[in-house]
Amino acid sequence: MLFEPPKPVLEYLGRLHVELTAPVWELGETSNLGRRRIIPITGGTFEGPAFRGKILDSGADWQVVTQDGVAIIDTRYLLQTDDDQYVYLQTKGFRFGPPEVMERVAQGESVDPAQYHFRITMQFETGAKKYEYLNRHVGVGCAMRLGREVVYDAYLLK
Repeated sequence: MLFEPPKPVLEYLGRLHVELTAPVWELGETSNLGRRRIIPITGGTFEGPAFRGKILDSGADWQVVTQDGVAIIDTRYLLQTDDDQYVYLQTKGFRFGPPEVMERVAQGESVDPAQYHFRITMQFETGAKKYEYLNRHVGVGCAMRLGREVVYDAYLLK
């Protein structure tokens, strides 16, 4: 073959601290897929080499938990950069691990993230010229749930 697909390169975007301080809405079993719950995103911060600011009280995780305990992540929320620009962020991913570990996470314990899997993809939208490069890149993140917040490191897939 003349060509090979490019190899992925990760560029560090920053660390996000997503606050989850409001009550969770449990909708129950809404389909054969599992239990739907909505977890409001109530604030937070993000900071990286060229990208920092706050997470607005503006979104949620529309999560489904399957029969075997896999949390299917589907968040949508709004970032406000320190130079007063807005970036819409949607993440999708999975969180799972041994049942006893996931029970501790569900109870709000801070559990070593090496004991479970929590990975996301990220898609951005913004009209801000300075950050328009985000509109054309997929992000990935490795996350951990620590009590009433999710913390993750975000990378752009180049």
